[in-house]
Amino acid sequence: MKYTRLRDLREDADLNQTEFARILSMSQTGYSKYETGENDIPTAVLIKAADYYHTSVDYILGRTDEKKPYPPPSK
Repeated sequence: MKYTRLRDLREDADLNQTEFARILSMSQTGYSKYETGENDIPTAVLIKAADYYHTSVDYILGRTDEKKPYPPPSK
């Protein structure tokens, strides 16, 4: 599965792969493999990306077209 929304979000934020990989504390090569679908994205990386882009993990994964993030969980 290609993660095209991850690429689209990155491009919309005017970031290149190297810049966003740095935000995620990883290599550009490793990050590139997420965008192309060569490697599955670990949950922790999905959450960090969703938080950074102010969206939901489901949006990144293509499970919803609703871009806004979910409300924070109630305590």
